[in-house]
Amino acid sequence: MTEYRIESDSLGEVKVPKDALYGAQTVRAQHNFHITGQTVHPAMIQSLAYVKKASALANYEVGELTEEVAKVIMQAADEIIAGDHLEEFATDAIQGGAGTSINMNMNEVLANRAAQLLDEPLGTYQTVHPNDHVNRAQSTNDVIPTGGKLTILFLSEALIDAMDQLAVSLEAKAEEYRDVTKVGRTHLQDAVIITFGQVFQSFATMIRRDIRRIQHALEEMHTINMGATAVGTEINTTPGYKERVAKYLAEYTGFDFETAEDLVDGTKHIDGFVYVSSALKSFAASLSRMCNDMRLMASGPKVGLNEITIPQKQPGSSIMPGKVNPVIFEVTNQACFHVIGNDLTITLASEAGQMELNVFEPVLFYNLFQSIDYLTNACTTLRVNGIEGLTVNEHQASEYVRQSFALATAVSPQLGYSKVSSLTKQAMKENRPFVDVLIDEGIMTEAELKEAFPAYFPTN
Repeated sequence: MTEYRIESDSLGEVKVPKDALYGAQTVRAQHNFHITGQTVHPAMIQSLAYVKKASALANYEVGELTEEVAKVIMQAADEIIAGDHLEEFATDAIQGGAGTSINMNMNEVLANRAAQLLDEPLGTYQTVHPNDHVNRAQSTNDVIPTGGKLTILFLSEALIDAMDQLAVSLEAKAEEYRDVTKVGRTHLQDAVIITFGQVFQSFATMIRRDIRRIQHALEEMHTINMGATAVGTEINTTPGYKERVAKYLAEYTGFDFETAEDLVDGTKHIDGFVYVSSALKSFAASLSRMCNDMRLMASGPKVGLNEITIPQKQPGSSIMPGKVNPVIFEVTNQACFHVIGNDLTITLASEAGQMELNVFEPVLFYNLFQSIDYLTNACTTLRVNGIEGLTVNEHQASEYVRQSFALATAVSPQLGYSKVSSLTKQAMKENRPFVDVLIDEGIMTEAELKEAFPAYFPTN
């Protein structure tokens, strides 16, 4: 049977599990917010601990905290940064209050862990109080967006790395098949000749462009509003505090940070997060589009294109024996769909802000963190289970080249558009390769064609 201690807040007494490091406001949030069934992202917890550690030191240096209090808060924060006490962060990720319950959950855990380190009873807050000390010179309205920005930077490191590795894998395929020709298609109709190397390289180029876009958007995450407190007026802060917070947060995390020049703007407007989400959405759209192409090229194996063979990972049907589906490319599509949907939520959350604050950061961060994680996992899954084992069916591709009318475009400047159009119609009517019509009609010999247009006579 659970034992409880009694704590009080401005609304009255609250029963808190006896050994819990969290306190009254966390318990209230547990009772009030049952939305996702998921707690705050662990990286956000770590980021908030960094923020509290930097704030404690800054407050000590400007004379707002004693050395004893600052040190014990920092020690408790270091434990959370190291991955300890994560079970104490128990609020739902989506909640009302602009993230106040998330902030207070952190304040309470740090205060109670400090109490343990000082051999004081939990929940009494004799030396370290959640509001008076841990949250000194702070508000949810500067702590939560700053923690969110740091979390995005942490999570994006893995995303950029996963994107880079996927691009490297595609570049390897481009080199492996650089001289293998295929029929290019526009409007899903036969067009002109292209190489598999060019196709795979185009995908890698696209990914590297999206890396640059995301990195550019992430630059806005380095400007923070710590010291703004409630609405950006710096109420309840001491001169020198905000500069020190940015300085120490940078030292602790390895990321550069600067304080926003306009703290009112930095507190009420969260468009920078929309910018990051937009870059993620752009990548998701491109990645999904690439998977569409891969699924089409792998269609078959007998009556589809069958230009590539992708790794067989799972039986494809509960009723059709032997069927194998492109599941890795399909799951990547679905991850991308989710990210694109998340972007709409993030956009609406940003738009819905009112007056001096946007209170919808919890849902914004829940979706934004999820988008970064989904794309990171999708890139890794796609690379390991889809791209690295992909092979080109060179014989099938060369047969398509031979049977196609792609050569028509190449000979058009020499023979004239109208003449070639007539020959193309003849080839289609007679169901013959275009090259055979050219040769049989005595227009060009096979030797002349091979010399002039070697790519259209593949040795695949």
